[in-house]
Amino acid sequence: MQVAVAKKDLVRLVARCQGVADKKSTMPVLGNVLLEVVGPDSLRLAATDLNLAVTGKLPAEVQKGGSIAVGARDLFERVKMMPEGLLTIATTEGSGATIRSASAARRYTLHGIPGDEFPQIPQPDQNATALSLDVAALSTLIARTHFSISTDDTRVHLNSALFEWEGNRVRMVTTDGHRLSKMELSVAGKQASASMLIPLKGILELRRLADEAGGEGKGDAPESRVIELLQSGPNAFFRLPGLQLSVKLVDAQFPPYQQVIPRAAERTVVVPRLALVDALRAVSVAASDRTGGVKLTLTRGAMRFASESPDSGEGFDEIAVDYDGSEVTIGFNARYFLDVLGSLDDERVTIGIGGELDPVVTRPDGSSDYLAVIMPMRI
Repeated sequence: MQVAVAKKDLVRLVARCQGVADKKSTMPVLGNVLLEVVGPDSLRLAATDLNLAVTGKLPAEVQKGGSIAVGARDLFERVKMMPEGLLTIATTEGSGATIRSASAARRYTLHGIPGDEFPQIPQPDQNATALSLDVAALSTLIARTHFSISTDDTRVHLNSALFEWEGNRVRMVTTDGHRLSKMELSVAGKQASASMLIPLKGILELRRLADEAGGEGKGDAPESRVIELLQSGPNAFFRLPGLQLSVKLVDAQFPPYQQVIPRAAERTVVVPRLALVDALRAVSVAASDRTGGVKLTLTRGAMRFASESPDSGEGFDEIAVDYDGSEVTIGFNARYFLDVLGSLDDERVTIGIGGELDPVVTRPDGSSDYLAVIMPMRI
């Protein structure tokens, strides 16, 4: 194999592959990225950990076909250090590869393995239906919900996000058992039906993909800001121009989340979001390191916060609110509340509170697209 490619194109795609390659796997091949000539003017790169896989193509001046797999991190570090402009990649005897600059003396040699020893990358069925979604919509769904995915990978039904497309509404729901986040958006002019459980690692990779595509799409043609979704067999596929991410879906039953969401709240109060964030952060400094617990007391004209630690003392703050109902005190993990508030950019939020042992529901004021449920705790 011998090809010439632009450094700016190559380093971007290798960085994407490095995020998927599994460098800690007991299968060393999974720490590699595949470089393969797939036409007279294109080079294909691929990486996989057997649950996620990313493939991408970039323009290339092909002098000789072939393929090779080399260490993802090693390749990225070396390409990043090359001068801007064209780079030549050529395979050598014994499954090696040499990277040279076309404008300088700098070069690197890498050890690799034959390309045909690299795992097969999943591909969607030719008859699979492709759904189109704005990258900005996907980014919003993930940003508002990803923080409440459980990090316990032994509980696969919670270590994932539920993505649903019903009619002209798309929805993402996540929960770790202590809190729940749900975000919905309307998709104008589109009708579809889909449901998939996407693992946490896939969600994080999708978030990076959407954030990068959103940034690159500014000022470009509208289609560069649209992502295609395909569900085929056990995998979901997400496509952008020149790039495809495949995710092995979770085969489990997501909790019946609608049963967790209170239908109505006995007490409802509208609170300035930034003032709430400031008070919670201040009081949480004095909270117990073990529980992070904070007491919230809603009383006439005020929302009060208190915390205490057996080792370091107490904290207290309050903010003025328009409330004239009965008093209630609840306990909760401050970080859970701050994660929700940090995902929003609205000036005010509506907080629904039942009794001291009832879940708390937070929504952007005046919007029904998003809600977060936080379970109470005894303090």
